Amino acid sequence: MSESSNTNQSSDFIREIIREDLETGKHITSVTRFPPEPNGYLHLGHAKSICLNFGIAEENSAKGARCHLRFDDTNPTKEETEYVESIKEDIRWLGFDWGDHLYFASDNFEQLYEWALFLINEGKAYVDDLSADQIRVYRGTLTEPGKDSPFRDRSINESLELFEKMRIGDFKDGEKVLRAKIDMTHPNINLRDPVIYRILHAEHHRTGNDWCVYPSYDFAHGQCDAIEAITHSICTLEFEQHRPLYEWFIDNLPVPHQPRQIEFSKLQPTFTLMSKRRLIQMVEEGHVDGWDDPRMSTLSGMRRRGYPPEALRTFCKMVGVTKFSGITDIAMMEHSIREQLNREALRRMVVLDPIKVTITNWPGNDHQEIMKAVNNPEDDSLGTREIPLSGTVYIERDDFMVDPPKKYYRLSPGSEVRLRYSYCILCDEVIKDSEGSIIELKCTYDPLTLGKNPEGRKVRAAIHWVPFKEAVSAEIRLYERSFTVEEPGAEDDWRTALNPEALTVLENSKLEPHLADASEGTSYQFERKGYFCIDSKNSTQESLIFNRTIALRDSWAKINKK
Repeated sequence: MSESSNTNQSSDFIREIIREDLETGKHITSVTRFPPEPNGYLHLGHAKSICLNFGIAEENSAKGARCHLRFDDTNPTKEETEYVESIKEDIRWLGFDWGDHLYFASDNFEQLYEWALFLINEGKAYVDDLSADQIRVYRGTLTEPGKDSPFRDRSINESLELFEKMRIGDFKDGEKVLRAKIDMTHPNINLRDPVIYRILHAEHHRTGNDWCVYPSYDFAHGQCDAIEAITHSICTLEFEQHRPLYEWFIDNLPVPHQPRQIEFSKLQPTFTLMSKRRLIQMVEEGHVDGWDDPRMSTLSGMRRRGYPPEALRTFCKMVGVTKFSGITDIAMMEHSIREQLNREALRRMVVLDPIKVTITNWPGNDHQEIMKAVNNPEDDSLGTREIPLSGTVYIERDDFMVDPPKKYYRLSPGSEVRLRYSYCILCDEVIKDSEGSIIELKCTYDPLTLGKNPEGRKVRAAIHWVPFKEAVSAEIRLYERSFTVEEPGAEDDWRTALNPEALTVLENSKLEPHLADASEGTSYQFERKGYFCIDSKNSTQESLIFNRTIALRDSWAKINKK
């Protein structure tokens, strides 16, 4: 169950509307729905809608509230079962469930067809022969009224006959459409005789070839809400101009219920591409390795990258629900991720770019000591782990400098640092290869420094390390933001905003031995480096791959503090 089910309920204008409707007895309970089109994977923007619709249901569960999952599958040319299953997985991953209330618009194709016939018989719909381009011209503009189609006054019987022929496949795609007869001079273009059925000779992912005419989204959406007894149909702001059409259909059809459409502002985070069309282009053009690539803003990509679902729910709550469009700083979400991972991630030591360190005064090659390391300083219940230390270790390459600047407190020739959870070492000699690259450091350790600094000596830094013999090799994938500009969707060509450094691959990193058994779904903090998880798609026991979820630096915390 998600965090939204606790007693500290959220408050926003939509929840206030619902509370008032329940308190006044307008509705006995609330019924919301999340209605994705199965033509792609869900992205971050959908998370806000999921948390809102399912969250409201959880908050009012004592009154029997529920949230439906309905797939608005009215376009067979773009919809696939793969997308249906991925959407289910994403919703469950976020912590929500629809129970027995799983629906498809295609469940209602027969009823929607009957209601289309009803409109024709009422003189409120007609079959039109105009092409899509001609309909666009006849519709007019925002400043100029449309004009009637020459087929608008077709008789009811002729439209009924033609519509039946459309259904049985007598016409080609685009040859005819069914339009609602409303008002071609209406200031709202959506009410200028909208198309409500079109011909598509395409196999549907659920109904196969049973149909070759399909309802428009505008026609199917509200009627499916009515069939399911939805009380509050919550949409994003771009549907505000469609609401009069939504209500026109509800008012002019014998629907069993009267749902109310309410709009809220969509989520628009910085440095993030949210257009499903452009996300499809990213996949098809090979900019990423699929819908679940960790560089994608899809929920499956975020899951694979290691984002905790609790952090996304917290982020959506922080953003809030309003009617005002605006840009949200992605650093806010990154802050939520770090806060969550700081509480739950297991600490581990990993050397991304290793240098070998030989402790020359270590008492024999076979001598080994066991160091105790804390699994998570934020949670004592997670305990400690044991790490073997012998005369050879790996340290991070950027933890050593031959000629360091002032105030450089890590290891350098003649300087002393502590190996984390262990002894202090002093660098005595630097070994380089023929090309001048450092391949080994010769150091000595002080056996009296375990757990303490000797009196009178300043050891200002502790660096992480990995035991040489027991180290586990792995590929490490370092992910950064996928775009270099705040609003990549506003670019004439979003491709120019792609970050060439969004992924860096390190192929020979060294891990402490406990990570050999790293489990999928567990988060790890690689000490001083960031938060990581096992790659759920490509990693194997023989060839470990870790994805960096996020670095340790938190810019949003600094912004908030200011």
